[in-house]
Amino acid sequence: MRNVVVTGLGFATSIGNNASAVLDSLQNLKHGIAPFVDAIDPSNPVHVAGNIQDFNTTGYDPEDWTYPEEYNIRREVLRGLSPHGLYALCATKQAIADASLTEDLLSNPSTGLYTASAGSAGCLSHHMERMNERGVLRCYPLAIVASIAGTLTFNLVAALKILGSSCGFVSACASSGHALGYAFDEIATGRQDRIIVVGAEDGNRESIIPFAGMRALTSSKDPNTASRPFDKNRDGFVCTGGATTLILEDESSAQARGARIYARFNGWGQASDGYNVAISHPEGDGLARAINLALKATGINAQDIDYVNAHATSTSIGDTSEMRALKSVFLNNGGASPAISSTKALTGHGLSLASAMEAAFCTLSIHHGIMPGSAHIETLDPEAEGLNIIQETRPEAPKTVLSNSSGFGGANVALIFSKYSNP
Repeated sequence: MRNVVVTGLGFATSIGNNASAVLDSLQNLKHGIAPFVDAIDPSNPVHVAGNIQDFNTTGYDPEDWTYPEEYNIRREVLRGLSPHGLYALCATKQAIADASLTEDLLSNPSTGLYTASAGSAGCLSHHMERMNERGVLRCYPLAIVASIAGTLTFNLVAALKILGSSCGFVSACASSGHALGYAFDEIATGRQDRIIVVGAEDGNRESIIPFAGMRALTSSKDPNTASRPFDKNRDGFVCTGGATTLILEDESSAQARGARIYARFNGWGQASDGYNVAISHPEGDGLARAINLALKATGINAQDIDYVNAHATSTSIGDTSEMRALKSVFLNNGGASPAISSTKALTGHGLSLASAMEAAFCTLSIHHGIMPGSAHIETLDPEAEGLNIIQETRPEAPKTVLSNSSGFGGANVALIFSKYSNP
């Protein structure tokens, strides 16, 4: 089994569109949540959302969109994208540059690409409505590739000339965690030398409003306190969109080309709740098993985990489930007490994007020596008793980090990263 490392990061997120901006937000607990305005139905109950600066993807004609001028995107590529496809392509271009990947290394049978998204509900709805109104032969020719769940894979593989393995993952809020985990396996077993992993979501009306129907979103109108994981009075999560890209690479390949290495990706675990289609197991059984499997796979003890980036979205049921899972793993295992926080207090919940975004936060934290705080807690939930939930960012370097994700149907993924040092 080969060692896997992280050599590149790219961001288009509510707390920054590059690594330095994201790091500043994590250090200083700057959130990216803003008022959400629904032009179609101003009476809808969603008042806030994670806002992606410097992009305007309003409307369904990609040629009307605006994005940072440093990204030069050809018209034939742009026409096949959904909003999150644009975010993803920009984040991926950024990560490729960050990892110093040449065109020969990028378009190479040893370089693959894994993606995670739910597709674009907005694009699909728009194009199907247009087809029904104007007739089949007036349907937008690229409607399917711009809309369905595989849209990221289709577009990025073609735009970047990827020759290695490619696949899209759809497991709700655990999607990009699965993408990272299976990318790890591909590299560790020698099938690929590197894999680009991308998580992305539109973060627009069609991808946010349906969660209000599930009563999963906060009713808060205050962007400064709306997302508050672990707070006793939390009442739902805040949605966000955007994209994050990580370049995973075989350690020896990265060393041979002199790549800068952010962190080691030690391994992962996954497990299912088998409980409910929409809510987590009340005792966090599936997540606890996923964490324990990750610890077993990596040979790392619970006592060696310094920091946990929790999935905690700011829902009563979900946060409680995770707190019980963490108690099961840590308090019942030699009394381990890692620092714990949820960066969703700053970003909002990125759905399919969440795992990749938070894994990237973890690698930044390891590389730059911080542990991000869990913002906006006014009254800590009594369920957190015994857990070391930090409310301010600590200027301390975690050596080993756990990142959790949970999705619909009880899908749970646990990822472990650690500080890199040359052997």
